[in-house]
Amino acid sequence: MSPQNKRLVRHYLEMVVAMFAGMVVLGAPAVWALGAVGIDWNQLSDDSPALMFLGMATTMTVPMVGWMLYRGHGWRANTEMSASMFVPTFAVIGLLWAGLVTDLGDLMLLEHVAMLVAMAGVMIARPAEYACHHHRADAASAEQVAA
Repeated sequence: MSPQNKRLVRHYLEMVVAMFAGMVVLGAPAVWALGAVGIDWNQLSDDSPALMFLGMATTMTVPMVGWMLYRGHGWRANTEMSASMFVPTFAVIGLLWAGLVTDLGDLMLLEHVAMLVAMAGVMIARPAEYACHHHRADAASAEQVAA
């Protein structure tokens, strides 16, 4: 495997770890906060599954963006990765609202698989961005040059 491909795989794995860490680190406090104001997460999932899907996408995206900023990626790359999380979420919500798929477990599986595929697609579309070893100072100077 080439060094560039190794860096792409590493970046992909870092994003997956950030996603799952976000679900744990941000998801649990979100459920507790909702409970503190009288909203039951399970009831919310039953009554407003679209909000549940959006909440999950948000808790996965926030740490990904934070990690990418830390690693030196600019706002364009962060926007692309964020889109790779929210576009599948909006698609799943559309399927739900259209009544084409109504099982929440199936929708959640579809959402997560689509997110993983979308992340890989974004990275493959711009390998120079995602395979380069970024440092915060390097990224700042690269964005100044690009501007």
